[in-house]
Amino acid sequence: MMFVRGNFPRIWSPKFLLFGAGILMGMASAPVEAWYFAWVALVPLWLVVGRSPQKLEPNLSSRTWNPTAFSRYFWQKYRQPLTLSFCWGLGYQGLTLFWITGLHPMTWMGVPWLASLVIAMACWVIITLWGAGIPLLWAVGMACFQEFQPIGSKLLGRLSRILYGASLWCVVEYLWSQSDLFWHFLAFSQSPHNLPILQLAQLSGFTAISWILVLINGCLAESCLADDGTVRFHPKSLIVLICGLIIIGSAHLVGWILLQYTPTTNGNSVQIGIIQGNIPNDIKLYQDGTQRAIANYRAGYQTLAQEPLGLIITPETALPLQIEQILQATFWPRLIRTENIPLVLGAFGREGNNFTNSLFTFDDQGYVLSRYNKQRLVPLGEYIPFEPLLGRLINRLSPLDAHLVRGENPLITNTPIGPATVAICYESAYPEHFRRQTAAGGEFIIVASNDAHYSETMPAQHHALDVMQAIANGRWLIRANNTGYSGVITPTGETLWLSELNEFVTHGDRIYLLTHQTPYVRWGNWLVKAQGLFLFGMACYGLITRKLSTPTL
Repeated sequence: MMFVRGNFPRIWSPKFLLFGAGILMGMASAPVEAWYFAWVALVPLWLVVGRSPQKLEPNLSSRTWNPTAFSRYFWQKYRQPLTLSFCWGLGYQGLTLFWITGLHPMTWMGVPWLASLVIAMACWVIITLWGAGIPLLWAVGMACFQEFQPIGSKLLGRLSRILYGASLWCVVEYLWSQSDLFWHFLAFSQSPHNLPILQLAQLSGFTAISWILVLINGCLAESCLADDGTVRFHPKSLIVLICGLIIIGSAHLVGWILLQYTPTTNGNSVQIGIIQGNIPNDIKLYQDGTQRAIANYRAGYQTLAQEPLGLIITPETALPLQIEQILQATFWPRLIRTENIPLVLGAFGREGNNFTNSLFTFDDQGYVLSRYNKQRLVPLGEYIPFEPLLGRLINRLSPLDAHLVRGENPLITNTPIGPATVAICYESAYPEHFRRQTAAGGEFIIVASNDAHYSETMPAQHHALDVMQAIANGRWLIRANNTGYSGVITPTGETLWLSELNEFVTHGDRIYLLTHQTPYVRWGNWLVKAQGLFLFGMACYGLITRKLSTPTL
């Protein structure tokens, strides 16, 4: 595989090849779920970044080193690999995040058709460009590594490069996950099917899986990189390939052991119920939709109440009403008091002059026991990021007011059956959100969501994320979705029940309340901290060796 200039058809240009490799990585994720592609899809990206054999210019190695001159030189030298890395990111992020275009049409919300299309496409472009920053920044870091520690024939140098590249990817990915425009780690590509490797999330969250994936891709790529930077297999690289095979085999073996011995039923058991109301969003906010929601969730509650349940769970904003309206009507408190089954109800809360997207837990007497407010609001969908700059533009495109706020939450959400780790919709993408609650005492996980306005790609990806959260936290997870997929997931990631899409469904199942803590819950993402220290040490070593090798003028 050689990327050289020539009169090639445009479809075979390096940009298209890297864009295609990114798409290949995207196909590893739901809903295609060809998870095995993820073990090779990074190889072309790694090869592109690794092919820069020339060294620094003599005048840039002097003691009068000029940052501006170095930046100009750096861009001239690495322009192609950086551009190709961005192309890879566009292919990967663009495919996996295409579901966001399902926002269109929003005419049911009063948004004109053309404005709706502009908003949906703008959302897709923004989050795709932001996500493509991960491989781009990784390529910058790898290029810096080459400048200070160029690839050589020594095996130790080659292995340190692989370890550096894998650690760098995980650190960049973790930093990206702290933003509000984040959806998935590279580890997401293995869910929900590759259960052995997913068990590594118990050790240090999603980072542990991403690290193994990049390590394997690095070993495969480095086994094809010769000492002069050309792409060809060399017998001396065989040991690097063997190392990769050992790593992937060992990782799956460790995961398989964890899969066999992870406790799933050593706690108190309880029967829970799930109602999937199936209220399309295009009618939900209007009177007919509100009446249908009330009728469906009332019928679902009464049906499930015939079973000896400890708790019934509804989706995000199951009733598109304020909690004060629900309490003033008194129907729901009376119904709960009659049936004596506690209920987790999705509705809107009030926070000053604003609203919250909340889950309210009613005890068996119809009183509100606890309230959870959504913390990770969807950018542009539930709030306007950089509102002083973008607010006027968004308000011109849409007549909607952005009044949703995060609100305050206790550390843990109490329910009649025990303390719960709770998330609403978009929060499934944020592992630390779950870990903090589980570490504080959450004994099971509730995820309430509403994916009605997206294609089936979105709920499939959402389910994949929830599988990973159940494993990382070592908890049973109950998912209630307005139009599907709703489900019940064990602490090892096995999906015991999954609803069909776009159907009114009620389901009862048995779960177990667990108190043990996985290493990830107990110690947090310790691996990314170790990786950060490793990168810092490598940077210091590179600077020291560079200074020692600088000629005296």
